Amino acid sequence: MSVSETPQAQAPAKARFKFPFWAQIVTGLVLGVLFGWLAKSQDVSWLKTTLEQVGDIFVQLLKLAVAPLVFFAILVSITNLRKVNNAARLASRTLLWFMITSLIAVGIGLAIGLLTNPGAGTGLTPQDGKLPKHQGSWIDFLTGIVPTDVITPFTELNVLQIVFMAAVAGIAALQLGSKAQPVLSLAESVLELLQKALWWVIRLAPIGTVGLIGTAIATYGWDLIGKYATFTADVYIGSALVMFGVYPLLLATVAKVNPIQFFKGAWPAIQLAFVSRSSVGTMPVTQKVTERLGVPKEYASFAVPFGATTKMDGCAAIYPALAAIFIAQIFDVQLGIKEYVLIAFVSVVGSAATAGLTGATVMLTLTLSTLGLPLEGVGLLMAIDPILDMMRTATNVAGQAVVPVIVSAREGILDKEAYVTASSSPLDEPSEERSDERAEAPVPVAA
Repeated sequence: MSVSETPQAQAPAKARFKFPFWAQIVTGLVLGVLFGWLAKSQDVSWLKTTLEQVGDIFVQLLKLAVAPLVFFAILVSITNLRKVNNAARLASRTLLWFMITSLIAVGIGLAIGLLTNPGAGTGLTPQDGKLPKHQGSWIDFLTGIVPTDVITPFTELNVLQIVFMAAVAGIAALQLGSKAQPVLSLAESVLELLQKALWWVIRLAPIGTVGLIGTAIATYGWDLIGKYATFTADVYIGSALVMFGVYPLLLATVAKVNPIQFFKGAWPAIQLAFVSRSSVGTMPVTQKVTERLGVPKEYASFAVPFGATTKMDGCAAIYPALAAIFIAQIFDVQLGIKEYVLIAFVSVVGSAATAGLTGATVMLTLTLSTLGLPLEGVGLLMAIDPILDMMRTATNVAGQAVVPVIVSAREGILDKEAYVTASSSPLDEPSEERSDERAEAPVPVAA
């Protein structure tokens, strides 16, 4: 054997001992459950405090980059559309599929809620509810899109207003053309810097998982889950039906690609979303896996940030549909066809209110206020919310990756070779070279 052949022969042996990122996440989940159970059952206060602090620090690190990341991601994504032929067609098709999948998701949520009656037999009463700290209404939603100044949305983390300012800046840059190039170059550099810094935070996800899962178990235990057993099962089953039923069906029939290969490529983003409970925090991973699945970089850089702030099948479709039925049953309010249609309408139009952050309180209060249901019902679900939010966010992120794949396949711009060879871990096997190769020429769109 020659000397030059030795490194190649040794490479597989090295890879065999590598601890993949998904395994680190799973280990974090197991340790989190174990430490949380120990803190709860043995009443170990210092362990519970430590778990809570570890989880809080991880979430705060994610949130630290959210405001500038959203602004520069949306700004750059809009301007990147100038590199794509027939960009308006791609944008409109993306929005259309966002709406279609949201309608399917809310329909599944309503069907499960009507079949299982999640509010029956819980022992909860209207007196157990309380008004939420943050509420949403259509007036607040519409007037809240436009900020009163350019600083407050960043300090108060109002993602919807940040998206508005970024969209305006991006459209203005497109209109200015070459005059805006220095600003765009700076924006692209800042975005790369933010994404690099966020990758460091994402690598801490296994540690953050221990804290977040452990805190949920130590704080709520299994008794609370048992009290909300039907509702919790409904949210998880509904989300699973959308993620592992609807999405694969659309991929197989509409995009005509292998659904199993999609989950192989997208799984790193889905599992991180489950742990972090943040679509925006997961956005760099979502964009990377979407590109690895063969979606052109220019289009993915538009569709993924757009989806991370507006595409919420878990938080804005399945969950509010089930929660509205649950709360209506607790407060003994009858819902009819009109109310179910309103729930579907709110899910499709108002999903941007969730803004990709942890939790879906604003979206739920928006739904309840539209239906005329008591907002105190939100208080009934606050305790169980962190456990529900894991599955909801995983579904959100899966949908944010599915739609660009579907649109790309339908428009004939999906790289089929990249799709079938997509790797399972974006952290262990970078693929910037492949993305850069696809970025060299404008992306064609089939007629």
